[in-house]
Amino acid sequence: MKQSYIKYGVGVLAGVAAGAWMAFSLSDDHSFQLAKNLDIFNSIVKELDQNYVDTIDGSKTIRDGIDAMLYSLDPYTVYYPEDDQSELEQMVSNSYGGIGSIITWNSKLKRSVISEPYEGMPAAKAGLKVGDILMEIDGQDLEGKDNQAVSNLLRGQVGTSFHLKIQRPGEKKLREFEIVRSQVQLPLIPYYGKLDQGVGYINLSTFSGNPSRDFRAALEDLRKQGITSLVIDVRSNGGGLLDEAVDIANFFIPRGKTLVTTRGKNRQVKETYKTLREPIDLDIPLAILVNSGTASASEILAGSLQDLDRAVVVGTRTYGKGLVQMTRSLPYGAAMKLTTSKYYIPSGRCVQAIDYQHRNEDGSVGRVPDSLTNVFHTAKGRIVRDGGGVTPDITIEQDTMPNIVYYLMSDNLVFDYATEYCQKHPTVAKAEDFKLTDQEFEEFKEFVKKADFKYDQQTERMLKDLKRMAEFEGYLKDAETEFTALEQKLTHDLDHDLDFASEQIRVLISTELMKRYYYQRGSIIEQLKEDKDLEAAVAVLTDKARYNEILSAPKVEE
Repeated sequence: MKQSYIKYGVGVLAGVAAGAWMAFSLSDDHSFQLAKNLDIFNSIVKELDQNYVDTIDGSKTIRDGIDAMLYSLDPYTVYYPEDDQSELEQMVSNSYGGIGSIITWNSKLKRSVISEPYEGMPAAKAGLKVGDILMEIDGQDLEGKDNQAVSNLLRGQVGTSFHLKIQRPGEKKLREFEIVRSQVQLPLIPYYGKLDQGVGYINLSTFSGNPSRDFRAALEDLRKQGITSLVIDVRSNGGGLLDEAVDIANFFIPRGKTLVTTRGKNRQVKETYKTLREPIDLDIPLAILVNSGTASASEILAGSLQDLDRAVVVGTRTYGKGLVQMTRSLPYGAAMKLTTSKYYIPSGRCVQAIDYQHRNEDGSVGRVPDSLTNVFHTAKGRIVRDGGGVTPDITIEQDTMPNIVYYLMSDNLVFDYATEYCQKHPTVAKAEDFKLTDQEFEEFKEFVKKADFKYDQQTERMLKDLKRMAEFEGYLKDAETEFTALEQKLTHDLDHDLDFASEQIRVLISTELMKRYYYQRGSIIEQLKEDKDLEAAVAVLTDKARYNEILSAPKVEE
């Protein structure tokens, strides 16, 4: 029924809109072209519905057309029909009705598996564990259903219940649970704490919901613990509400400062966002961690603190999303998230990295090249640029992932080993003290070997390609001896490859284990133990001369 509303609603609206424009705006060529094409679109849908050889699903056809039209503008302008409002609501409020767990797809089992229950949520309270295989929901077999389909069954109205059957690894008998859905609030501050040398740390996961409230509470607690500097971690934080970014920046910036302005085609979307409250701490040294997943409101926070010379930005260049969306109500309970403006931070720059308006001939878009970006200046005159995200003051070169690590992860071997490990070890040391032993790493290696693990060795592939090219160009005969010697040295050796990548593999195993025992908080604590970005941030925060030098006005040569 809801689908038919959309079908006929769009048709009627298209016709009415076309008539209105035809009647009142024929003198305006732009409006006329819109009206003409809406009229054509309306006629095409009618022709398809009446005369196409097969019966069309009008709702799906129109929905596909709407989605394609909006995506041709940018990825952030999205249509939400009446029966698909939960995703939009979750985006804004950072909450939903469900069990509070991430699920992952196991291609071998062709089933979804519990991968991360949230602490204190229904899944964890009921006793679901990471690795549990989802078998049935209210008698419906879940085999072959993808994660989205299973997620739709797990979510629902708060207070409703369902019957779940799972297969726990190592057990033959299925386990059954009666689970009541609740309001699931994703962690806004999954972890904060006091590090060595008086450095405070706050991990901020999103700007949806009301993170400024939780951030303030974490900051006040850390100040009571006697921190002398602070690291704010917004790596892989995809953003959220602009106001929340302004509120958090306001904790460290004086009242009355302009942090963001938004400008678009319509005057109504032109706004100026200033700090409205008295700050908490104007003097505490700040470092903010960013990466390529830092986007939108996260870039507003990082970029504003950089533009006002209030924090040292550490990590890798951010994503570059300088577009602002707002929601608009549509007929029949539908809604649309619509890009209405760009935002500009204190220096006057916009960090948007992709120009969706000017596409290549094939329809693709690319990042604005550095050569076409423009120079702006911070409050003290430091050079910053627009058009490509926020470039850190201290850029940290990221480690490349060895080939074998990628295959271990894609084959779920780290995940499966952690599941087996937890069955053998009911408890482990605190996350702060946990360390994977050499013996346990050797056990993992044996686990991998028993799994008959196969992977593609890049050096072996490249050598084969080189040998083939040498033969094609006539050099192989003279180089046969050298190729033979090289092939012997590059013989596939699983033990060697596992040992070579042992540092990265140990981190992955330990992080997965801490997530099992201590939830998201535990996994973050584990990751911070070997974190180059954090190490660089702590180093600059504890070196007052260097910190001040980075944030000072550039020296002018006489």
